[in-house]
Amino acid sequence: MYKKEVRRMRDFGFERIGKRLFAEHLVGGNFGNMSVRDENGFYIKRTGAYLDDPGEPVFVPFSGPVPKEASSEYRVHLTVYRTMPYKAIVHAHPPHAIAASLVADEILPLDSEGEMFCKKIPVVAGAPGTEGLADAVSQAMEKNKLVIARGHGTFAAGATLDEAFQLTSLAEHSCRIIALERAFR
Repeated sequence: MYKKEVRRMRDFGFERIGKRLFAEHLVGGNFGNMSVRDENGFYIKRTGAYLDDPGEPVFVPFSGPVPKEASSEYRVHLTVYRTMPYKAIVHAHPPHAIAASLVADEILPLDSEGEMFCKKIPVVAGAPGTEGLADAVSQAMEKNKLVIARGHGTFAAGATLDEAFQLTSLAEHSCRIIALERAFR
């Protein structure tokens, strides 16, 4: 990889955001992925790589063969980028958000930040790594920057990885507040 491209990878913030995801317990092991759009495709975490030490991301073109090293969720990223102008996507496995997705078809945050930034979080179905999940997430993201795949995790999109991370963190915080509120009933 050319030095210019390696420098661009650091500029995207993959490692910095990956470390934040781990610090907030929004991912575990080598789960989750993130990507940043380029004019002809996008850069995504390698399959099996840890988010806090992602190594060199893989470039996936908008048309043409997908490198085998690309994250197994490349289909979601590809479908979203083909249909919407988002510049970055974070896919994480926040435990409270995943648990909430098992019992609800949408999450309605109770906390002030959740209500302010994301009044409704849709829950969609689809097996991980499939076209079905890619289509469901993409359709939900036409109206929402944040979606939860039932039993699997969040997909958040934005202009930057920071924005997508903040939405991911917000989903977990809002779901945690819902769980705590119900425990106090």
